[in-house]
Amino acid sequence: MRRLGLAALALALALPAVVRAEEPPHYTFAPPPPGTIVQSLLVYLAGEAMHSQWRAVLSKVAAHWYLSIYAIDETTYRLRYQSPKSAIPLGGPVDVASLTSGELMGPAVQQLVVTSHTPGTGCGSARVDVLFFDAAMQIVMPTLSVRNRCRLSARVIQDAAGTALAVSGPYSAPGSHATASNATAILRFHNGTWSEMPRYFPIVTGG
Repeated sequence: MRRLGLAALALALALPAVVRAEEPPHYTFAPPPPGTIVQSLLVYLAGEAMHSQWRAVLSKVAAHWYLSIYAIDETTYRLRYQSPKSAIPLGGPVDVASLTSGELMGPAVQQLVVTSHTPGTGCGSARVDVLFFDAAMQIVMPTLSVRNRCRLSARVIQDAAGTALAVSGPYSAPGSHATASNATAILRFHNGTWSEMPRYFPIVTGG
C-alpha cells in the first residue's frame, strides 16, 4: 500500500499543473507582422484545447507601432486582428508598448493585456487595455481600458480571491493635494463586470 502511495505521489509530481496544447515547432505568420517584431506572446484566447494557440505580436515600422493577433491553422498563424486598423489599443502615436496575458475573466481561457504610452504635453498619457476573444461573434475585441497620465504598468496576480490585474502608476486625488508616485489598484472581473479597488484610475469599459 505504501509503495502504491509513493508511486501515485511521484506520478502527480511528474505531471504538469496545466496541460496545454503544444505549439508547432516551426510556424509562420500569414501575413507577416508589419516591420520589426518587438514582442511575440503565445496566448490561449480560445482555451487550451488542441489547435487553440494564438500569438499576439507587437511590431514597429519606423516610429509606428502595430499589434497583430493571430490564430493557429496547422503550422500557420493567420491574422485575426490588427491595429491601428482596429484602432484599439494602438490607434495613436504610441512610443512604447508591451504585452502580457492571464485568465482574468475565468479559468482555462486567457485574455491579452496591452500596456502603452502616448507622448504628449508634460509626461504624456498611458493606458492598459484588456482584449478577449468573443466565441459567439468569432472576433477579438476590447473588454476594458484603464487610463492615466504619465505612466501605467500592469501585472497579472494570484491572490485568495483568484486571478486579478494589478495596475500601477502615479495618482493624484481629485480636489486634494494627496498624491502617490506609484499607487496600485486591483481590477477583477466578476459576474460579467469589472471592478477596481481602490478606484485610482479611470476605467473605460469596452475600450
